[in-house]
Amino acid sequence: MTRTDTVKARKSLSLREISPWSLGAAVICVIVVAPILAVFWMALNPTENIWGHLISTTLPRYMRNTLVLMVSVGFLAASMGTGAAWLVSRYRFPGLGWLQWALLLPLGIPAYVGAYALVDFLEYAGPVQTAMRDMFGWQTARDYWFPEIRSMGAAIIVLSVSMYPYVYILARAAFREQSGAGEEVARSLGAGALERFWRVGLPLARPAIAAGTAIVMMETVNDFGTVDYFAVQTLTTGIFSVWLESNNAGGAAQIACVVLMLVIVLVTLEKTSRRKLQFFSLSTRHRPATRADLGLVWGWLATLACLVPLAVGFVLPVAVILSHALDSAERWSDPGLLRALFNTVTVGGTAALVTVMAGVFLVYGVRLSGRTLPKLLLPLTTIGYAAPGAVLAVGILIPLAVIDHRLADFLEQVLGLDTGLMLTGSAFALVLAYCVRFFAIAQGAADGALGRVSPNLPLAARSLGRNRAQTLREIYFPLIRASVGSALLLVFVDCVKELPATMLLRPFNYDTLATRVHDQASLENLGDASPGAILIILVGMVAVGFLARANR
Repeated sequence: MTRTDTVKARKSLSLREISPWSLGAAVICVIVVAPILAVFWMALNPTENIWGHLISTTLPRYMRNTLVLMVSVGFLAASMGTGAAWLVSRYRFPGLGWLQWALLLPLGIPAYVGAYALVDFLEYAGPVQTAMRDMFGWQTARDYWFPEIRSMGAAIIVLSVSMYPYVYILARAAFREQSGAGEEVARSLGAGALERFWRVGLPLARPAIAAGTAIVMMETVNDFGTVDYFAVQTLTTGIFSVWLESNNAGGAAQIACVVLMLVIVLVTLEKTSRRKLQFFSLSTRHRPATRADLGLVWGWLATLACLVPLAVGFVLPVAVILSHALDSAERWSDPGLLRALFNTVTVGGTAALVTVMAGVFLVYGVRLSGRTLPKLLLPLTTIGYAAPGAVLAVGILIPLAVIDHRLADFLEQVLGLDTGLMLTGSAFALVLAYCVRFFAIAQGAADGALGRVSPNLPLAARSLGRNRAQTLREIYFPLIRASVGSALLLVFVDCVKELPATMLLRPFNYDTLATRVHDQASLENLGDASPGAILIILVGMVAVGFLARANR
């Protein structure tokens, strides 16, 4: 055999080794990562470079406000979540049985819904100030002082009470997993309750608390509805302003790159801190810590401490929104609401189904390939969850618009049909953004579920003549069905609540529940916004119920 024949044989063999599963997995990786790469490319090659103008004018203000929000919300959410987790894990007090699960409820309330409710409750015409004027005989706002509602401080409070469950659920799990032996030793050495928390419980739970705080800070960067309603200019609102008001996609991409770099630094710091803070249990017998009885006074104080974030983050928004929603039954039959509900279910359901199917396909394909490169690329597909929705919208809409115009021109020249913009003129871009944004949820669920299946089962199926697709359908799927269903639910809930990407990518005259609620509330029409907000809350409650069940 000649050297040329040998080279051809090797190429033919390598091509046969590339299975459709591995090739499909590589395509999915490219699709998920492409929007992030597109943002960097547009930032480096803008049509009109306004970077110097941004640095000298608005970018420092955007950056300062974003950092203040991130640090403040992260600190408050970490304090509330960690404190509540320590109380429910170490002490017995009135209401413990239901409070330890009720503390998760604010997670089902989008922060922007909480913002609308807080302003409605505390504004000049709201029940608080109206009651104050009636009680003290004041006539106008000049007769008394009341803190500014639409401010940075109010945004920090709303975001903190909405997101502290991220820290709470991770910290609670960490405290529950700690052995009671360490605290017993500290108690025998004379350490008080506060000292045991600072020197024993907190250091062991610090990696989990850091992970939860990082999630809170990333979600703070992603937020648009809350900061926009409170008139706080952040990097995310800057993307909207530069793109929609100044019509400069390159400038929006440059701000998006700043957001991405901020998120990358945050994730890197969180990973580094967790790597430096690793603790292991050397005991073969794990004995959980026992709850201590706080007594009457301290017990009710602990109950009150847990009730405050629950009341502000859940009870208040639900009560305010529900009061408006029940004012008129006609609002529930509004055609606009019904269209928004239909659009939300169809787009969110489609995105959830596509995302989970792609996640299972990707993980299965990477496992079949057995090669190092696909395994290294697998974590990159989770970057969309860290990237804010506005950043993904920039990286999706601009390149997709170029492809859409060329496709429309091609079809018109070849077929003579004026198809219009099929990609950006429909909900396709929205579904794609949801898939990229929440792909990490589906990928993580699929990876964990497939990893729990014994490798002997698929080997036995292959020995019986089943191909790879049949093995996935007949062996894997019945075993991972519960995890796949959970991923479908969680992705759908996140799609329903997503606002920034939906605002930028929705077609004209196309509303989802999130955009309808935002648009109506921005017009100070909370009555018409309330039915949609209630529906979003109900969907969120389903996810919270599932989360509580999974963490019993």
